[in-house]
Amino acid sequence: MADEIFEHPRLAAIYDPLDPDRSDLDAYLDIARRLDARRVLDIGCGTGVFALLLADRGIEVVGVDPARASIEVARGKPGSDRVRWICGDATALPPMRVDLVTMTANVAQEIAAPRTWRQTLQGAHDALRPGGRLVFETRDPAGRAWETWNRAASHRVTEIQGVGAVESWVELVEVDGPLVTFRWTYVFAADGQRFTSDSTLRFRERREIGTDLVAQGFVLEEVRDAPDRPGKEWVFVARRPDRRDAAAVR
Repeated sequence: MADEIFEHPRLAAIYDPLDPDRSDLDAYLDIARRLDARRVLDIGCGTGVFALLLADRGIEVVGVDPARASIEVARGKPGSDRVRWICGDATALPPMRVDLVTMTANVAQEIAAPRTWRQTLQGAHDALRPGGRLVFETRDPAGRAWETWNRAASHRVTEIQGVGAVESWVELVEVDGPLVTFRWTYVFAADGQRFTSDSTLRFRERREIGTDLVAQGFVLEEVRDAPDRPGKEWVFVARRPDRRDAAAVR
């Protein structure tokens, strides 16, 4: 199930205005350009920001997300007809052959259940053409990012056109091994309505992720620093094997 921030229509509608700086996507756009990707699957596409940036560059895009409200926001944006939107997840995709699969922002960590994570990696592998890449990011657990997730550090009031002022803040709920649960609160000044949205992220170790990728048939090509969080977050680049890999083991 998707979190309320993605699933509730009123919250999904304000997701983009609450997080307008998406410069974190620049690195993914650069990877798509360098790989000359013509077909991309964006897993956890949310409100479609990255999918539409790709479509603006003439790339054929499939965006998949389990939150119907977020998909509806994406479908309402200019140029959305250039993207194939699927309400669902990567564990049950229709047949496709793409050059690149992406999971931006918190998507990989939001897939917290180990079985679903393995199925997602398998779904990405099946969707890729031989030689195609999977790219995603995840926070380094050693950075203990959750220690700054509190009301004092996050509280703000955002003026949103057509909505009015929205007050928001985050609070840490629980740390249970690799699982970290936190709660966002949103208060609409127009009518005083208050919403909460709980999220749980899995903080996987670097070696664990590499093992999972290999187990699902990938070749791990590279692990790099996320440009927007150097030293705090990794970007994984994995490849579905092709003839070159078969020749290398002969």
